Parts: sequence; C-alpha cells; structure tokens
Amino acid sequence: MTVAKKREKARRNLIVALIVLAIVVVGGVGYSAYRSVDDQGGTVVKVGVYGNSDDAIWNAVQKELDGEKSGIAIELKPFQDGETINRALASGELDLNAFQHYAYLDQENKDNGYGLVSIGETYVSPLNLYSQRYKKVSEIRPGDKVAIPNDASNIGRALKVLDAAGLIRLKDSTKANPTIDDIASNPSGIDIKLNEGTAIVRLLPDYAAGVITTNVVINAGLKVSSAIYQSPVKSSNKAFKPYVNVIVARHDEKNNATYRKIVDAYHTKSVAAAINKNYKGAVVPVFKY
Repeated sequence: MTVAKKREKARRNLIVALIVLAIVVVGGVGYSAYRSVDDQGGTVVKVGVYGNSDDAIWNAVQKELDGEKSGIAIELKPFQDGETINRALASGELDLNAFQHYAYLDQENKDNGYGLVSIGETYVSPLNLYSQRYKKVSEIRPGDKVAIPNDASNIGRALKVLDAAGLIRLKDSTKANPTIDDIASNPSGIDIKLNEGTAIVRLLPDYAAGVITTNVVINAGLKVSSAIYQSPVKSSNKAFKPYVNVIVARHDEKNNATYRKIVDAYHTKSVAAAINKNYKGAVVPVFKY
C-alpha cells in the first residue's frame, strides 16, 4: 500500500471515529436529561395554556427548576379556548393551568361548580382595541360594529376600554363589572357586538374594531403595538386585581409541594425578565422576586 493510500485510509478512519464519538456524546446528553428526572424520583407536570404565547416564559421557569435540580419537568398542553382548559384541569387531564385571571376563574367556578383555586399570580394582560380598518379611534364611524368578549368576566372590562377610549360613557366607570345596561351614552354611535373572546381576532376583517387580550393577539401573529387604543397598565392599581392572571390547581392539590416549587420558580427575576422581553412591556409581572 502506498504512503498516499495509507494516509487516505487513516483520514477516513479518523472521520468515522469522530462521527461515532459525536453520536455517543449527543445520545448521552439526551439520555441523561431524561434520566435525571427518573433517577431523582421526579415528575412531569402537565400545564394547560392558551396557544403558545407564553412558551418563552415557561422555558425560563423550567431553567429555574433545572438549576435547582428539582427533578420537575413541565409539559405544556396548548388549547384554543379557556373553557376547555378549565374542564381538562377539573377532570384530571391536567395538573395545572395558567391562562386566566381571577375574574374569569371565579365565573368558571360559579358556572360549572369547579373546585379550582389560584396558587400563584403571574402578570396583568391588558385588553386593547384593535382594528384592520382604522388607524385611530377617531376614525370610527356611527353604525360601525365593535366586537367585545361575551364572557361575563370580560364584558365589563371591555366596556371600560371603550369608555376610556371615548367611544361610550359608562354610568360608573369604577364599577367592578359593568354590563351593557350600565352604558350611559354612546356618543360614537357604535354597534357593540358580543363574541367569543378568542374568536374576535379572526373577526376583525368583518368589524370596525375589537377588544382583544394580549395573548390572543400574539398567538394570532399580530403586534400588540398595532392596537389603536392601549389600556394603561399599573399592577399596583387595586382595580386591576380581578384581572391578574394566575396559576390554577384543583382545590385538593392547592398545597401540593411540587406545584409550590413551580410557583416559586415562576416568581423569580429571570422569569420576570422573560415576561418583559416576551411581551415588550405590554404585559406587567405582578409578583415579587
């Protein structure tokens, strides 16, 4: 065998060896990552969420848990409507969920007899006014249709947005949960239409405007900054308390030690930073860290 052929054979052998080594290393990392949960007697916790707008936030929570070697692995289960998420939690399909505020949770418990409770607060997600037809609120015309969420916990909140934007006037804008009957006047002449909250973003082409939550807007691939009216958010304002988003468990699991560790991991500086980065200031963390 010539020197050149020996060198070529050696080169090929080296390449094969490196490929095998790479496969072993990658395989070992993946294996140990899964084994770390099993070997430590850890557990997978299924968390129901709306869409994928909070993925970056939960990734930050998982990093905190991993850093503490907690043995807890979060498995996100995305849904497309809140009623289904709460039903899945109540039935035991989920361990926790994180998508709703206090007002929505209270209404769901009242309507369905669920024993669901908050075990930790997350952030305030404002309702804003969006339009594909207009650039400014002042462009809205009499007779234009404006969509708002139809669930009892968000009707009043949406009406407060329309009041603040100057489209309607409420009898008492400080009332906890006003209804359509609490509208004192409608100087803009808009036609208010009640719709399922998560569907409003898809209905925008057919409406002059719609009041939509931030996470629904992001899940639809739109920018929060595209709102023609943005509600000011102050987490210290007691008026926002009913609209603080929460992590929810079944009542008999409210003191579950594993779930408490997840809440503690959520209430950290790195997760607050992930919230601010993910939502670019449109959503405000409410927890102390």
